[in-house]
Amino acid sequence: MKNYLVKDLMVPLSEYATVPEGSTLFEAVLALEKAQEEFDHTKYKHRGILILDQKNRVIGKLSHLHALRALEPKSDDDSGFKDLKNFGFNDTFIRKLRKQRRQQSAPIEDLCRKAAELKVENFMHITAEDEFIDHEATLDLAIHQLVHEKLLSLLVTRNGEIIGILRLADVFAAVYHTMKECTI
Repeated sequence: MKNYLVKDLMVPLSEYATVPEGSTLFEAVLALEKAQEEFDHTKYKHRGILILDQKNRVIGKLSHLHALRALEPKSDDDSGFKDLKNFGFNDTFIRKLRKQRRQQSAPIEDLCRKAAELKVENFMHITAEDEFIDHEATLDLAIHQLVHEKLLSLLVTRNGEIIGILRLADVFAAVYHTMKECTI
């Protein structure tokens, strides 16, 4: 049985989808598509894009969910709906109102056209301290951090510099293979 370290499982920064700060959502999607085409197809596909500052340092992540949020019309602002709850309306009623409003909004093609021009920093997730892990850390520490913090990935560091990304899918694959080795 292999004792995995984070550096054994991470995807190096050079193989991951990245875009510079100031890029549009469309440019980010193109970068993700390119990285997926070039990535080893025996591994799980990338599910996000890392945003780099002018010094090529990671300043944030743009996941599929973050990109889809750009498609949500501004009219779906929750503030009006939260007020309804204060007046005693239940969640089912509020969900129906949201659905009605969504059906009356612009077609998906219009939303995509507008979202494509938006800047990634408007939707990216700014990384927090608990989203980093050292490249020499053990698999059990990475599992603890992913589970405890409910994360889909961790940014891997060496001497304070980000060198890659550790994805939940890759950690799960290592655990799965270890389980097979232990039980067969």
